[in-house]
Amino acid sequence: MNSTNTESPNPVQMSEKRNLYLFFIISFLFSWFFWIPPILIGQGMPFPSIFADFFLGPLNLGAWGPFVAAFLLTYHNNGKEGVFHLLKRGIDYKFHKIWLIPILLLMPFITGVSLLIASFLGDPLPDLSIFYEPGLIVFWFFYLLLLGGPLQEEFGWRGYALDRLQSNRSALTSSIILGVIWAVWHFPLNFGAGAAGPQYGAALSLFMGALITMSLMSILFTWIYNNTRRSILAVLLFHASLNLSTFILFPVFEVQSALLFYLILMLAAVVVVLIIWGRKTLMKDKKVMVSEKSP
Repeated sequence: MNSTNTESPNPVQMSEKRNLYLFFIISFLFSWFFWIPPILIGQGMPFPSIFADFFLGPLNLGAWGPFVAAFLLTYHNNGKEGVFHLLKRGIDYKFHKIWLIPILLLMPFITGVSLLIASFLGDPLPDLSIFYEPGLIVFWFFYLLLLGGPLQEEFGWRGYALDRLQSNRSALTSSIILGVIWAVWHFPLNFGAGAAGPQYGAALSLFMGALITMSLMSILFTWIYNNTRRSILAVLLFHASLNLSTFILFPVFEVQSALLFYLILMLAAVVVVLIIWGRKTLMKDKKVMVSEKSP
């Protein structure tokens, strides 16, 4: 009697795959629950004033979807110990400090040069008076770090989802998948009246651009993450630097022609990263990546 030689699915891999799907589902449901009502209110749908004020106000919790999903699933599967480990990675500074150069300076360089090229071609520069107030720059950096996206997103996108995507895919493929999902997650903000920055003001017309831009960004995030021993702190800082440079220091979205150069320079940075560090792991020294699984 001939036996069929089929491999049974690995229970651990199946569980992690399920957890990854659950992470994305919870992230989207939580965030869109808070982001869709403001769109409906803007379209004239009546809401009780107490709810309308909440959904339209600064306390809207939509951005916390990835954070909530990551910690909810971590607690469910690994208990308090897993939650503590995930939090600990958010303050993990034990990576080579040379990486602080791209973490803190890469995006200011890309945005600044984009505006500089646009100005050479005749476009007026936006207001750059903030450079006369260094204390205000520091304030905005920490404000954006804690309330402007990094804290709300990075424990989820990189700290939870990226490891699971990379478990059976290349770093490049994982980054693109996560970048596309990241862009789609932001999708309701395209319909907000400037609620999440001027890049969302044109709604669907910018969605394809967001897919490309966030996929490129995602590759850079993976590059930083993998080379800093999976430090969530590293990508928290990189995300804060990204938002600070893009919206505060060098507001490229206020100068139409600068957007093209912004995209070109980011693409150039990604190409350099892929050539030097390779698409499979985005790392030259494979020993930098710790072998332990994320909880």
